[in-house]
Amino acid sequence: MPRNDSIEEAVDATRRTRLASERTELAWWRTGLTAMAVAYAVGRVVPELEGRTTRWPYVAGGIAFAVYGVAVMLYGSYRNRAVQQALAAGTFPEQPRIAHGAIALGGIALGLLTVVLVAID
Repeated sequence: MPRNDSIEEAVDATRRTRLASERTELAWWRTGLTAMAVAYAVGRVVPELEGRTTRWPYVAGGIAFAVYGVAVMLYGSYRNRAVQQALAAGTFPEQPRIAHGAIALGGIALGLLTVVLVAID
């Protein structure tokens, strides 16, 4: 009597991949929400605590962090949707290098911006 272990393993692997993709999307969302919390802190809280009269560098930094947070959340959702569609079609999507490069460069730029804001204190 033939066994269907390979079919069951394939179904189980697909299920695990779907769940992993959902967890990864949530990680992207946590990163985006953290960036938005940093945006509020940089743009509003820090200048208020320091009593700064020149607020625009902090506001610009806060806006940059907020835009980055939204972009990261959008990318996470896009990526999860692409994985789900590919699994339904029996394939797996390629990682768009440009998106990962843009996210990495954005994070580096925000890190450097933070260094500048701390240095001008």
